[in-house]
Amino acid sequence: MIFEMGILSARRGKRLGVLLAVFWIGALCYFWLPDAIKYISKSDTEKSVEEDNFSLDQTLHVCIASDHKTLGGMIALINSIIINTNSEVKFHLIVDSQSVDRVTIWIKSTKLRYIDFEVKAFPEEWVDGKIKIRAGRKELASPLNYARYYLPRLFPDINDRIVYIDDDCIVQGDIKFLYHMHIRPGHWAAFSEDCEGVNKRLSRLSNVYAEFIDFKNANVKKLNMKPSACSFNTGVFVTDLRLWDKNNITQQLEYWMELNTKEEVYGNEKGGGGSQPPMMIVFYNKYTNIESLWHVRHLGLSAGTTYNKGLLENRAKLIHWNGPFKPWGRVAQHSSIWDKYFIPEPSGQFKVVRRAV
Repeated sequence: MIFEMGILSARRGKRLGVLLAVFWIGALCYFWLPDAIKYISKSDTEKSVEEDNFSLDQTLHVCIASDHKTLGGMIALINSIIINTNSEVKFHLIVDSQSVDRVTIWIKSTKLRYIDFEVKAFPEEWVDGKIKIRAGRKELASPLNYARYYLPRLFPDINDRIVYIDDDCIVQGDIKFLYHMHIRPGHWAAFSEDCEGVNKRLSRLSNVYAEFIDFKNANVKKLNMKPSACSFNTGVFVTDLRLWDKNNITQQLEYWMELNTKEEVYGNEKGGGGSQPPMMIVFYNKYTNIESLWHVRHLGLSAGTTYNKGLLENRAKLIHWNGPFKPWGRVAQHSSIWDKYFIPEPSGQFKVVRRAV
């Protein structure tokens, strides 16, 4: 009897061990496998090109806006795209009136002279009286920060997609995969959600609508947006200018800009105002998420290192120094990556500042 009970006990123990093993294997698969697949296999952004059967031979339209203080960022970004793509790219450059000749000479006097580009001065009167920054970084009030609102008006001949990229970015992947990414039906653009990213700690920072918009405002309440909805970054996006025009997106953005000058819609929240809140309102539930390696951001939030250098050099397709610490500045992190693509201005006017050794 005792012998039989021992056998039963051993069988139960063995069965329990098998169940525990199955549980732990299942847990590992649940938490680890999706990320492993995501970063080991071809990225979702790259797969979507094949799924949508785009012609990869067409000219890709890329827009960059910059003022006289940040032109070096525009040049480095252009160079990074040219080096890392085999596609035909046309650059649509927006600058302040004093920088049109300067950036044209910079391009035509360096190895970038063969690129296809156009330069337009942003008519700053379009945003006169419409910008009000209540808190945060005052540089967000620069008129060039709002040039992204006016793409169809600035480039009326583009009846196709365009990729907009902030001038504090570097592109290390082939831009055709971002340009041709799948945008779901009913959506007007693609942005990167702040609740998702390769750095989990940073993806929890300022990542909901309530951090950017005043939900006590009566006009905001009417929209029935969720304060807990995930925010997105407007420094990199893909859109179709036909859809933008058809849905009067510029007019919608201007409405919220003007309203914010009369009553607080945004600006005192942690986001600090700027061009992002109106876009978050207009594109609420109307955008597709960009795969995280195509917008590795927050490098400009602090001087300390945020990411492992190996990740940035070997896996990141697009790097963004959003925040006050720019890659051409004295204390920017991982500025050596940016340095690889920067082309000095022939006149020496743009200065790259580095720590004294």
